[in-house]
Amino acid sequence: MLAGQTILVTGATGAIGQAICRALAGDGARVVIHYGRNRDAAQALLAAVDGNGWCIAADLSDRTGPQMPWEQAVAAAGHLTGLVNNAGIRPEIGVDAPMTDWQRVWEREMRVNFLAAVDLSKLAIGHFRKAGGGRIVNMASRAGQRGYGSDAMAYGASKAALINLTKSIAQSHGHEGITSVALAPGWVRTEMAEAFVAQHGEAAALADIPIARMATPEEIAEITAFAFRPSQASLNGAVLDVNGGSYLR
Repeated sequence: MLAGQTILVTGATGAIGQAICRALAGDGARVVIHYGRNRDAAQALLAAVDGNGWCIAADLSDRTGPQMPWEQAVAAAGHLTGLVNNAGIRPEIGVDAPMTDWQRVWEREMRVNFLAAVDLSKLAIGHFRKAGGGRIVNMASRAGQRGYGSDAMAYGASKAALINLTKSIAQSHGHEGITSVALAPGWVRTEMAEAFVAQHGEAAALADIPIARMATPEEIAEITAFAFRPSQASLNGAVLDVNGGSYLR
């Protein structure tokens, strides 16, 4: 279903990123596996997809971080057809924190979660224009739609911005064959979720989820791969909720 596609996945060594790469490769795509520090995990993931791709390191918290992996991916693959902006962080900072700490956390979170995706999307649009089209999938969050707790407002704000970026790309570049889709998961069973559970308990995480369970990384990956099918061009601009009914709009 995705034969002939080559897709760059950022934050690919996390639970969701790994599942996405496996799902894309399982449907026939080649994957460019971006990682920050965990080279061993990236190499193991590449082996798990039968070597059908490449591994590229870059620090997306650095202002110059996004351009290098994109250029290296294009140099390695020759042509990219898709981008998954999946990399994300969720540090917490209280409103009573010193201003310098507050600004540091917000600036880093917006850089990794949003501005890196902005820069990669710019590069992708330029590349896709020359090739007759391409698709961008942005990993947003339920938090970007309904808001978030005080200590994690930066995370919610970054994901809200990512949703707006998705819609802007869809409206502005769909006529060029460049489409964009956002996924908005609720809790997904990852290290981030496990850290929350360790601090607040499982019941707190599941309290507002009608199906009483978190999503799995594989669920998110399956939807991501589906969004890259050539037949799904009409998903352009969609925000796909994957939250177990915990946020309805």
